[in-house]
Amino acid sequence: MPPVHTGAPTTPGASAAQSPESATDAGRLSPGRPGYRRMTFALFAAGLATFALLYSTQALLPALSTSFGVTAGQASWTVSAATGALALFVLPLSALSERFGRTRMMTVSLVLAVALGLLVPFAPNVEWLVALRAVQGAALAGVPASAMAYLAEEVRPKALVAAIGLFVAGNSIGGMSGRMVTGWAAEMWGWRAGLATVGALALLCTVAFLVLLPRARFFTPASLRPRAVGRTVAGHLRDPLLLRLYGVGALFMTVFGAVYTVIGYRLVDEFSLGQGVIGSVFLVYLVGTVSSAAAGQLVARTGRRGALYLAVATTALGLLLSLGDALVAIVAGLVLITAGFFAGHAVASSAVSRTAKTGRAQASALYQSAYYLGSSAGGTLGALAYHAGGWPATVAFALVAVLGVVSITLCGTRAARAERAATARALLGAR
Repeated sequence: MPPVHTGAPTTPGASAAQSPESATDAGRLSPGRPGYRRMTFALFAAGLATFALLYSTQALLPALSTSFGVTAGQASWTVSAATGALALFVLPLSALSERFGRTRMMTVSLVLAVALGLLVPFAPNVEWLVALRAVQGAALAGVPASAMAYLAEEVRPKALVAAIGLFVAGNSIGGMSGRMVTGWAAEMWGWRAGLATVGALALLCTVAFLVLLPRARFFTPASLRPRAVGRTVAGHLRDPLLLRLYGVGALFMTVFGAVYTVIGYRLVDEFSLGQGVIGSVFLVYLVGTVSSAAAGQLVARTGRRGALYLAVATTALGLLLSLGDALVAIVAGLVLITAGFFAGHAVASSAVSRTAKTGRAQASALYQSAYYLGSSAGGTLGALAYHAGGWPATVAFALVAVLGVVSITLCGTRAARAERAATARALLGAR
């Protein structure tokens, strides 16, 4: 597959002989330049619609269990089916975006997902609900990887982490608003009305996206050759740094999926909270909006691995704090878990876009696949752990995933030190 034209180098290994900013980079979007604000608002709306739809049933799981007479593990499939389908379809749809364009793929995906979102409330039973949610997740698969590739191509390298952070911030607000809207609407009119309200919200966001998004200026179409796509994917899977980033994304999302799938059941079982109040707990997503948007500054100060260590520590502290019996301790724990997760996700996802030299859509798609497989695994296994041993069992499961992130990041630190040592020896030998 011919490489996508990306202008100046954006990776640490790029040639230092080239100027810091090429003529191509000068034409790209950056803060203060025409089109940048429209682009950020458009992708913010796309992220909001995507996450509001993708996790629309998560705050309703206790209500779904009651309505359909199913367990927490069975109800969790209304979330896991959507995220799992997204994980499976994100790679093939990213390949289509290489041929037909990022903006076209995002547009088709959002329109189809919204149409399905307006049908989901009419599901007659849990089996139909899971099936419709799976198709909806597959439709949404065209948004995340295409959005990351669009940003990598259209935004200046120095502004890329901040731009992706704003897109992730839209994800966090989408996740928050979707859960809050469904929670309060379900308490007043039932869970079907809650899902219908989220569908209407996503429709408005999709209209805003279509109106605001600037046309792509640096996209170069590539032919749809399966062998070429396979070679690109295989190349990404042979890159140790990309593999580590995929693992980090998957494990962070495993933690997040487990916590937010189960928390509604805990709040009902231990505090007898209503559906609307449970939905309001997701206001803590605003913390994720701030931490993801600030990821660029965090990386600038501490480096990528330093930012990941800080995100991991914050997440682990939140998990331990959530073991407290008081509601205030649980909410404080959720705040820290959310801040750590979104910071780590923004750092890892932006690093993928910067690391991939060609086939950026495929590189981002592989990250998204790992990320949403982590979500599916976390939601289902976290619910099973809760059924077996309550909230402490869910926390123990999440802490194992956190240790996985630490192990991967330590491996990256050792690899970087070994590479620097080898470079220093080579320079000494050349002298």
